[in-house]
Amino acid sequence: MHADPMMWIAGVRALYLQALHPRVVRGVLQNSDFRRDAWGRLLRTADFVGTLSYGTTRDAERAAARIRRLHRRLKATDPDTGEVYRVDEPELLLWVHCAEVASYVEVLRRSGFPLTPPLADRYIDEQRESARLVGLDPADVPADRAAMRAYFARELPQLAVGAEAREVDDFLRSPTTPPLLVPARELLWRRVANLAYAALPPYAHELYGRRAPQQGVVDLRLRAAGNILRCVPAHLRWQLPPKHILRAMARLGPGSRPAPYKLRGQAAILDGPGRAMRGDDGGDITRWRTPG
Repeated sequence: MHADPMMWIAGVRALYLQALHPRVVRGVLQNSDFRRDAWGRLLRTADFVGTLSYGTTRDAERAAARIRRLHRRLKATDPDTGEVYRVDEPELLLWVHCAEVASYVEVLRRSGFPLTPPLADRYIDEQRESARLVGLDPADVPADRAAMRAYFARELPQLAVGAEAREVDDFLRSPTTPPLLVPARELLWRRVANLAYAALPPYAHELYGRRAPQQGVVDLRLRAAGNILRCVPAHLRWQLPPKHILRAMARLGPGSRPAPYKLRGQAAILDGPGRAMRGDDGGDITRWRTPG
């Protein structure tokens, strides 16, 4: 999954979702220079995810230890109450983790990546290891789609769009860019940001104050984007820094090359004998449902 080019759109969707938690987004804005170094921040995040996905165990543990040390030093202040809190509170780390993992699952699944329901559950379960690395107890982290849906339902009353979330929204739509790259921002980035935003669950659109697009239309757009991006040969995409996949293949051998077709055998095992294979169950794990 992490080798798929739609992960970039999924990552931007995660940023929109994360900004809905007031304490999380406040911690980011009060401790980050993302306005001046947006691209560097995105690349560092991608490098961290890549290290956890494709690096050695020692590489992953070292990278995670650096993140934990950094987070331990950072605090934020609630302007309404004056409360000072640490940005590595488990509640905040859990929201960031779930927003990321849910976004990865939803965008890839809806864009045509062969992610069956059992495989989605397995992925969510496996990502509890990444949650451990950033300081969470895996026992407190959702382990499948049902648990993830229940988590988002519980968190919904805490979500809001304040001044900080508006600032993130405005920035993602028109990030600071060197003059020479402004045309590329208008041509490419706006499309990425608009599609990532469109892929949010309905309650997120409601909180941001915009009408939610029809999910079927968004699915068509995601699938079209996936088809286009996946036409770019993988060996060309993987040449871009930091080249985690190429280094992993050099270490583990050519048989370790990430390829979606390898999932089909895993899906058959997970689905079990005699069960019909399905591409997905149509359920957004970031949606919430009211009783009745």
